[in-house]
This record gives sequence, structure tokens and C-alpha cells, in this order.
Amino acid sequence: MSLDLSLDRTAAPQKKRGAGHLFAAARYSFGGFRRILGETAFRHELMAGGALLGVFALIGASPLDFLVQIVLMLVLMAGEALNTAIEVIVDRVSPEISDFAKQAKDLGSFAVFCLILANCGYGAVVLLRAF
Repeated sequence: MSLDLSLDRTAAPQKKRGAGHLFAAARYSFGGFRRILGETAFRHELMAGGALLGVFALIGASPLDFLVQIVLMLVLMAGEALNTAIEVIVDRVSPEISDFAKQAKDLGSFAVFCLILANCGYGAVVLLRAF
């Protein structure tokens, strides 16, 4: 009778449950946030959103205006994170120049562009309403 003491490197890690799951999920989310902070576009979007909220404060925008803008900013941040994830995966799967890679990256970029327009559009409406 022999014992197999080798490590099975294909086994999935054991799932956490309860509070351990919540803490693990928070760690993964924080890791994603740290990663996306390395993206110049994300930092620009974050600064522009902060500046827009500052302008909202100067013009006396309503709490609802702030809430809607913050939600739009969070959706933009999520879109930028997903776009970055697509780019990372595509670069791994298709390191050579390919039509597949270009289309995937262009579609992700278009999604972020639409979210930027939504943020700018709502900001413009709030600003125009103030004057």
C-alpha cells in the first residue's frame, strides 16, 4: 500500500462560505480596483467625475442630481474595468495582430465611450438647468 503525497495542481481551491466568502470577495474587488487605477483612462475618468461633482456643489445641484451622477460614474467605472479585462484576455489569447482582437477591443472601447457620453450628457443637463 503506497501513499500518493503529490500535489494535485488541477484541483480548484476550496470555496469559502459565509463571512469568509465576503472577505475574499472584498479582497478580489480591492485587487481589481488597484489594477484599474493603473489605467490612465480610468484615472482621467475618475478625475473628471470628481471635478463634475465639484461643479455640482458650486451650482447647488440637488441631492438627486448628485445621486444620479454618482451612479452613472460607477457604471462608467465598471464599464472601464470590463473593457480592461477584455483587453487583458484578448492580449493573452491573441498576442499577434488579428481582426478578432481588434474587434473585441473596439467594442469594449465603444461601450466605454457610450458611458462617457451618458455622464457628460447628464452633467450638461444639470448645468444648463442651473442657468
